[in-house]
Amino acid sequence: MSDRDPFSGVTVFVTAARAGSFTLAAERLGLTKSSVGKTIARLEDRLGFRLFNRTTRLMRLTADGEAYLVACSAAIDEVTSVQSALSSSNQILSGRVHIDMPIAFGRKVLLPILMAITRPHPDLSLSLTFTDATSDLLRDDVDLAIRFGTLSDTSNLIARRLTSQRRVICASPDYLKTWGIPTALDDIRSHRCIVGAHRGPPLTWHVREGSVERRLVPPATHQISDGEAMVDATVGGLGLSQVPISMVRADIDAGRLQTVLDKFSSVDVDIHAVWPRQAQLSPRVRFIVDQLVLFAADGRLD
Repeated sequence: MSDRDPFSGVTVFVTAARAGSFTLAAERLGLTKSSVGKTIARLEDRLGFRLFNRTTRLMRLTADGEAYLVACSAAIDEVTSVQSALSSSNQILSGRVHIDMPIAFGRKVLLPILMAITRPHPDLSLSLTFTDATSDLLRDDVDLAIRFGTLSDTSNLIARRLTSQRRVICASPDYLKTWGIPTALDDIRSHRCIVGAHRGPPLTWHVREGSVERRLVPPATHQISDGEAMVDATVGGLGLSQVPISMVRADIDAGRLQTVLDKFSSVDVDIHAVWPRQAQLSPRVRFIVDQLVLFAADGRLD
């Protein structure tokens, strides 16, 4: 393979980095230790920076090597995912998948989709948990999680963006009749607001003024740790709330809720599928992720 190929040496590098040893990498790849060392040296020469700090006793990634490993691992995982999806169409999917998802979005949007995905595969079992808290996937034995918003730490995780949704600020008609309709962001200060709680839905709102996006801290009149309960409280007239459109679309269409401040609340929120980083993703988890991507492309997650 020519060194002009951008992938030349990448597999050897990733194997060596994960093994922590050229000797172990050589054994896993069926190469000699010398061949592994020369391949890494050629790769470093092509990249223009060192990947490893090596002594007679220790081998550690450099800062550049750490960054390159993250990028290479993500690329390899993506290629592996595509190959698995293309080669597993005739596989019998079996086993259990633990999926963790936000409460309201999970029940209203994802649950019907997951039922449609798994129905043709009777040997595929689901364990579904619904929570608006941020679960530790590794600690909670979660195979796959669905998350809204920016992911704070993905060093041990792989994330795949499924879609994005518009956020809306809304309230019940009765509430707006009593407290008035806000027309500017400063008006929010005199309103009653429903926000999330620690380890639950966010306490802040995302707003846009012109081309500038920022976080706004509304009055925390009511703090609720459950997104579905937030919607119920908003329909019940307790105040204004900001939520993704999928959580309140039916209530808006039915006239139970009314959006306000639309030009300020037009800030999309990303929705990701997230799973623990590992050498080999199980076919059943990969199948569900790929199916969710297809449903998202068809607008079914909006």
